[in-house]
Amino acid sequence: MIPLHEPLATNVPVTSNMISRNSSSFVCRQFAPSAGLLLAGLLFAGCKGIPTKSEKEARQHAQAVTAVYRPHDQKPPLPVLTADSSLSNYLAFAMLSQPKVEAAFYDWAASIERITQARSLPDPQVTFQMDIQNIVTSIMPGLMGSIPWPDKLRVGAQIASAESQAKYFAFQSSVLDSAYEVKRAYYQLYFLAEKIRVNQNNFDLLSELEKLARAQNEVGKVTLQDVLRAQIEQDQLKTEIANLEDSRNPLLAQFKAALGLGTDGPTPAMPGRFESTPLELSADKLFETALAQNTRLREMEADVRAAEASLILARRSRLPDFSLGLMADVQVNPTLYRPLGSLSLPIWRDKIAAQIAEAQANKRSAKARLSDEQIALAVDFAQRSYLYREATRNLALLNDQLLPKARQSLEVARSSYLGGQIDFFNLIDTERTLLGFELDRVGAATQREVVLAELSLIIQGMPPASAPMGSGTARMNRGSQSSPKKTSSGKM
Repeated sequence: MIPLHEPLATNVPVTSNMISRNSSSFVCRQFAPSAGLLLAGLLFAGCKGIPTKSEKEARQHAQAVTAVYRPHDQKPPLPVLTADSSLSNYLAFAMLSQPKVEAAFYDWAASIERITQARSLPDPQVTFQMDIQNIVTSIMPGLMGSIPWPDKLRVGAQIASAESQAKYFAFQSSVLDSAYEVKRAYYQLYFLAEKIRVNQNNFDLLSELEKLARAQNEVGKVTLQDVLRAQIEQDQLKTEIANLEDSRNPLLAQFKAALGLGTDGPTPAMPGRFESTPLELSADKLFETALAQNTRLREMEADVRAAEASLILARRSRLPDFSLGLMADVQVNPTLYRPLGSLSLPIWRDKIAAQIAEAQANKRSAKARLSDEQIALAVDFAQRSYLYREATRNLALLNDQLLPKARQSLEVARSSYLGGQIDFFNLIDTERTLLGFELDRVGAATQREVVLAELSLIIQGMPPASAPMGSGTARMNRGSQSSPKKTSSGKM
């Protein structure tokens, strides 16, 4: 800044007394009561801008979520996990303890603060200028502030708000991912216990068959080969049970990790009762709900809104920005005030065109990623739906047809063996068939529950109980628009 005035000319030679006297005059005038109060008010009291509507909504939403998830920036009391705890207690424990959920929460909290930064004016500048010609002829402190084109700050706040919404949906996705990891480990552990139980029951059945073969051998109806065959089957099954028992340790490690517990922490008590994943939606509504409520899609929609606002801001770069200020010459009496102003000249058209082209490309890229995610969601949903229906059909077949007939066949084979109508190999083969069907039932039940959890994750519109989403979820949906309508409940 160059003041547009001529310095006060003088031919009087400068002396140390003059400099001292002029300096004293400057000090006294600079810290005059009115100027001192103004400077103190600016530096210490500060100023506040006007929050935008989206900023107010984001802060209200964050306050609601923080009150549940991190009140006073502290972890709330965790549920006590016992054998009587419900699955929802384990899900709440994981959401409050999982580090990746906490990281996503604070990423979202930080993004809200960027809205305030984006809509705020740049900091003003305190200026100082002196004119010296043999002596100090003018002393001009001042204040200068930059004022962007009025629409730029509003658009910048829109960009930051959309990015904050994307961070919120990323946090919501991390909550649901955490719930899915807990459910998957929980189901695998439960059905591992079921598989061990099935193998143990069959081991006991083989022990009975061995006794039956010994009794037949003692009366000379069969050879010792039948007894040995039964012992071989028992030895193999015993090893299989030992392997299954050993596989519990890595599953427990996965379960602890899903709960947010370190390897050195105590192993939580396992639930004493099994709970299936509810999916109370009719089949024709599932995909519609997934498209409307999937948090990954909503995060990408927020990215598209941010890209659209960035394009508007890039076009605003054609418009100039302003700087306004006021300087006062405290050396003269009466004080001379000098208003200052400047205007930026956006003359580099190639740079502006490049900014607009970049913003347009980013917008098209965001829309393409959203379309790709919608296609991937449709494929993933179709695959999971098929696996769910397949597992349901297999369970119905095994429970209603195959297992009852296999048990009946084993009883017939046992009677036929005692009557000498079949050999021991046919009896063992019948036992193996029953064992295979029982293990298939456990496998189909495991697949069904895991797929149900995956479908719930894909839909991501039904957060687990006690999820710290806050009461402002609807406001965050699709850029402060109304939330999607709930679908009617039913069975898949």
